[in-house]
Amino acid sequence: MRELREAIEKFGQGIGQDIVKVDMFLNHRIETGLLFRMGEELAERFREDKPDLVLTVEASGIALALTTARALGDIPVVFAKKSATVVQSPDVAQAKVYSFTHKRENVIRVDKRYLPQGSRVLIVDDFLADGQACQGMMALCAQTDCQIVGIGIGIEKGFMPGGKNLREMGVKLASLAIVTAIEDGKILLTDD
Repeated sequence: MRELREAIEKFGQGIGQDIVKVDMFLNHRIETGLLFRMGEELAERFREDKPDLVLTVEASGIALALTTARALGDIPVVFAKKSATVVQSPDVAQAKVYSFTHKRENVIRVDKRYLPQGSRVLIVDDFLADGQACQGMMALCAQTDCQIVGIGIGIEKGFMPGGKNLREMGVKLASLAIVTAIEDGKILLTDD
């Protein structure tokens, strides 16, 4: 997606060899026009798969999931929570997920009522690195007998194994931008 690529090139920062910092426009400060166009692009890539709902993980994936669901005709968004609450149902699907960004393991959980059996689920997240979050959400879908129609990603770190592993599993994966490397603080992207 050209507009996303331009935003990454203009505002993104590469830190070390593996950190893509795009909080200026994607996941701390949000450029709403860009985010809605990203959602529209993901919706176009998965419209024919007819998802019933969009699943993501809190917190930074929620905005892209919401704009995608809106573009798919206002279908529901479900987000997996990273911590239990006192009002949470005891009947939850849950999975352990290691966060590349936060360098810690979380248990993500969703009330099973929100992932009805047989639902066609589109998983959406802002980033794909090692694929742990996506694998965790896939586990939630397996526990609730939902069908995964695909995974939509804002930015994929193509130099990390997540995308390759998901594609090898036969998952329909669409990434709007793929980072190939970070060199001297510059984020390098695949050609469109």
